[in-house]
Amino acid sequence: MNLAAATNENLAQTSNVLIYSSMAVYLLAFFANMAEWIFGSRSKTGRAAAALTQKAEKPATAPAVQVQQKGGTAVLDRPQVVTRAASGSRGDVPDGPGASGGDEQGDLYGRIAISLTVLGFLVEFAGVLTRALSVQRAPWGNMYEFNITFSTVAVGVYLGLLALKKNVRWLGLPLVTTVLLDLGLAVTVLYTASDQLVPALHSYWLYIHVSTAIFCGAVFYVGAVGTLLYLFKDSYENKLSQGGKPGRFATSVLERLPASASLDKFSYRINAAVFPLWTFTIIAGAIWAGDAWGRYWEWDPKETWSFITWVAYACYLHARATAGWKGRKAAYLALIAFGCWLFNYYGVNIFVSGKHSYAGV
Repeated sequence: MNLAAATNENLAQTSNVLIYSSMAVYLLAFFANMAEWIFGSRSKTGRAAAALTQKAEKPATAPAVQVQQKGGTAVLDRPQVVTRAASGSRGDVPDGPGASGGDEQGDLYGRIAISLTVLGFLVEFAGVLTRALSVQRAPWGNMYEFNITFSTVAVGVYLGLLALKKNVRWLGLPLVTTVLLDLGLAVTVLYTASDQLVPALHSYWLYIHVSTAIFCGAVFYVGAVGTLLYLFKDSYENKLSQGGKPGRFATSVLERLPASASLDKFSYRINAAVFPLWTFTIIAGAIWAGDAWGRYWEWDPKETWSFITWVAYACYLHARATAGWKGRKAAYLALIAFGCWLFNYYGVNIFVSGKHSYAGV
């Protein structure tokens, strides 16, 4: 049988057009997100600054001192003691009002950005679907297909959080920027013509193992963005609490983000929620390896780095749940863990030879 003849070239071409069209829509969403931040910066900010720098010096009162005297008891005035809030005490820092910062015009651009992101998601999803229909299989047989599916799922995770009424508008700009870079890499460096799978991938485990790996990566990405922004916001709040004055740009942007504590909690919950699924992904891959190669584990580069990623996230979750490792130390571990995932995603497939060398580049 001629495998190439089984490819529907019309659908494959339609898929390419849809992917390029989604990039055009995402580009418009990028500009709309930028407008949301620019116009939003005209509104009043400084909620965190007010909470951290305007703590009034409150006089504390000491007990009255009684002195025994002849003919009665005299009461002396209470001594006045001035106290200051401890440096770095930031438990009462409020969340920022979002990307638009409460500005009506900025909020309008924000709603336009979300609408365009939804449209881009639908167009890209159609591109992934037609790619699958062109060869009658799961659309993740090579790095190009993995990339377009990954970016689609990442946008879907963002829109899902919005649908759940989560305060994640701040994620829109970095998300759309990353998706554009991901798709640009996919259609240039990683592009592979629509074709049938190599024999080793003909298994129902392709649908189970690879789909969960893509979903986990998309959620890990969202957690990594939250962690990175947490580090910026934490530095900003520390500077304010110590009496420093950040620049106007840092104030206009970072004031509209959630408080660092909220970002830290968001990233932890996201990573903790998907970690069991990543564990299942590795187990499913081992079972598939046993079916395909006769051994469950051979320390293939992809297997090894999947396990390294699992260990890194396990260390992060353990550290984050331990009081002494909350905050920046745990955040650095989270970024290292996501770096391991990125290398497993790109580096192993492209630069390392092994039994998982199906990148098609």
